[in-house]
Parts: sequence; C-alpha cells; structure tokens
Amino acid sequence: MFQDEAGFGRINKPRYCWCRKGIRPSVPCHHIRKYRYAYGAVEPQRGESFFLVLPYCDTVCMNVFLCELSKAYPNDYIILVADGARWHTSGGLVVPGNIEIIALPPYTPEMNPIEQIWAWLRRHGFRNEVFQTLDNVVDRLCETIFSLSADMVKSITHRDWILPTA
Repeated sequence: MFQDEAGFGRINKPRYCWCRKGIRPSVPCHHIRKYRYAYGAVEPQRGESFFLVLPYCDTVCMNVFLCELSKAYPNDYIILVADGARWHTSGGLVVPGNIEIIALPPYTPEMNPIEQIWAWLRRHGFRNEVFQTLDNVVDRLCETIFSLSADMVKSITHRDWILPTA
C-alpha cells in the first residue's frame, strides 16, 4: 500500500471554471488557516483504500492511523510505502506487527500514487467553494472520499512500474 497525508481546510485556491463569453466569473476565496488532515493508504492492484481524517500531521496521529490500518487488515502483512516525513520516522512511532514501512527516496512525490488521489479529491470536492466551518470541510472531505470506488482508485493510482500490464 502507498501512504500519505494531505491537508484540507478553509483556505482555498480559486480554480478555472467555464462561463459565457464576455462574463468574468466571480469565485469566492478564503484565507482562513484552519486544517484537518486526511491520512490515506491505497493499494493500486485491487483498488483498496483506507482513510482517516485527523487533526494534525504528527507522530501521535500517525500512530492512530497505523493502529486503525492494522485493525482493518488484521490477517494481512502490509508493506506501507511512505515518504520521509518526520512523523513516519519518529522514534515515537509505534508500528504494528503486521505493517512494515518502506521509505520513498527523498523529494520524489511523483513516485507515490496516492498524491493523485489528493488531486482528485481537491478537483471533485473542493473546487471554488468556501466553507463556513471546519466541520463543513471535514464533512465534504468524507463525502468525497466515500465517493471513491475501488475501480476509481485503481484507475487513478495505476502505474506501469507498480503493476506491469499482462
């Protein structure tokens, strides 16, 4: 499985949109720096995914994520490919017995296919909209994550170097 985290919050980046010729669209914008973090793991071959929304990117939250991932797949041995974030390598990290973390080379986010899941979530759930509360952001994030089917995850995360075509 490939693992990563992404922040979603009340600060937004206006995106392009369509409108009739001669009309300049007005897009709302927020600069409120309040976030929640989606922790996720995806398996490109079967399209399985596991997500948690947590308050911080730190060792404590990573431990919660690993514990819950382990519980979700109690009969599997999970090789979890992750970047070198400090909470992935912290001395306080508690890695369950059925999980082994392998680090990606530094500065290679393109090698982690879950990055494309984050881009898809932003395009489909957070385009040109402001949220009145952080709870609204979390609700939308969960709704958008739940809309991902296994086939969609496979389609978004497939890489020939991970899964050679037969």
